[in-house]
Amino acid sequence: MNDVNPSDGYPGVGRVVVIIPTYNEADNIRLITGRLRAAVPAVDVLIADDNSPDGTGAIADELAAADPRIHVLHRPGKQGLGAAYLHGFRWAKEHDYDAVVEMDADGSHAPEELHRLLDAARDADVVIGSRWVPGGKVVNWPLHREILSKGGSLYTRLALGVDLRDATAGYRVYRMNVLDKIDVQSVESQGYCFQIDLGWRSIKHGFRVTEVPVTFAEREHGASKMSSNIVREAFLRVGVWGLRARRDAIAAKLGRRPQPGQTWP
Repeated sequence: MNDVNPSDGYPGVGRVVVIIPTYNEADNIRLITGRLRAAVPAVDVLIADDNSPDGTGAIADELAAADPRIHVLHRPGKQGLGAAYLHGFRWAKEHDYDAVVEMDADGSHAPEELHRLLDAARDADVVIGSRWVPGGKVVNWPLHREILSKGGSLYTRLALGVDLRDATAGYRVYRMNVLDKIDVQSVESQGYCFQIDLGWRSIKHGFRVTEVPVTFAEREHGASKMSSNIVREAFLRVGVWGLRARRDAIAAKLGRRPQPGQTWP
């Protein structure tokens, strides 16, 4: 990929920015940005830091000062993954990017595989780096994490009727027109649920969503942000969305449709 002229954007996709939310990632942020800039020099980087007490924001500023393709969003405090991405999406739209990438700061999403997601984005609107399609895999994951991830995707397929093998995956590419169409700024979900929400909205609006295999490696430095609250939120929200979708489908068959400005109770 090093023969690509960065000023031209990514071939077939256009101007791309990789959004990396951070909170206490001082041990990881230099390494991940360095790997990313070396692997795909045609993309820009936006570090969205939630006022990390470990100094991640200051390190991000140093990186940005040394590289004009690295940018930093300083946010007032820890507000969650979804809020960081929404802020990053707004920034990308304001700066006329054609596509955005979601990527973790801890190295679990290999920058060296990004070119495969971007290549797929030439013919798709949303690309998901999937652990659970043929060719995808996880490294150094305990069994309970694998069961939780696979179970969450199965639950999503059954509840929402979406054919996604890895519905909770966080390594993704979105074309900017997708984020505009699905009203992404109205999303209130976090964590696992945030990824499910955006994927489901994209499918409902008829966008082309594809999954490509990736290798997901457990973080080596720092603490995971996963919690029981994140899992609980996903379980409850997806269940409610599924019930509402079935109710609306039944109402449509019976010829009952909400009037303008009205929603079903």
